[in-house]
Amino acid sequence: MPLRKRVARKVFPPIVMAAAAALIIGTSVPSSVLGDPNAPAATASLGEVASALDAGAVIETGASRAATDAPEAQVLSAAAEDASALPVASRDDWSVTSYAEMMRLRYGNRTFAYATTGAGAVRWPFPFAAPISSGFGSRAAPCWGCSSYHQGLDFVPGYGTPIQAIAGGTVTLAQQGGGFGNHVHIDHVINGQRVTSVYAHMVWDSSPLRVGDTIEAGDFVGLVGSSGMSTAPHLHFELHLDGVPVDPYAWLITNAS
Repeated sequence: MPLRKRVARKVFPPIVMAAAAALIIGTSVPSSVLGDPNAPAATASLGEVASALDAGAVIETGASRAATDAPEAQVLSAAAEDASALPVASRDDWSVTSYAEMMRLRYGNRTFAYATTGAGAVRWPFPFAAPISSGFGSRAAPCWGCSSYHQGLDFVPGYGTPIQAIAGGTVTLAQQGGGFGNHVHIDHVINGQRVTSVYAHMVWDSSPLRVGDTIEAGDFVGLVGSSGMSTAPHLHFELHLDGVPVDPYAWLITNAS
């Protein structure tokens, strides 16, 4: 086989591949991707490509010229909005209120004013008007495990203040332990109805009462303390009418002297 044909057979396949690649790039890739969007597409034929390669020439298509002549980078610009026209949020426009604070605002502003003679068949747990820090009903739980629905009154006359029975009756529970700490239950019959008074969080071992003891109104029950689940010294006082907790404040206002 002549040398010219042998060389052509070895060289022609790569030439065809190179030409095909040039045509694909030049005709299928948008000219805007390679550079100037107005650059002409490649138009070289296979014959021109083969002849040029045989002559050792460098083929330059319209796309390659456009890429060569293109600037180093394209810069995109956009008009920025006037920052002063946009609303600006101020930190003073926002506030955060915790759930506990919401509960205090809703339930913590009640007043518990009352007067007492310290005597009578039905009386308050103290012979004087002791301060009340928390009332009956919904509240912000003051501690982990504490109830958010308070079933009594919290009296805060000070640690160690003596507590008196609100009426005559019989001790039905005297226990030291649990969430109420040192606590006592006394059953009474008042106006023909069974009433149970509960005295909780007393100083450990401060109550002399035992189950079955019969007492009179004003008898010593124990000392104000902070036993059990308690955040500060106070008397947690409850009233149950036939086993149902009721608001002690409203009941005592109506029935106690």
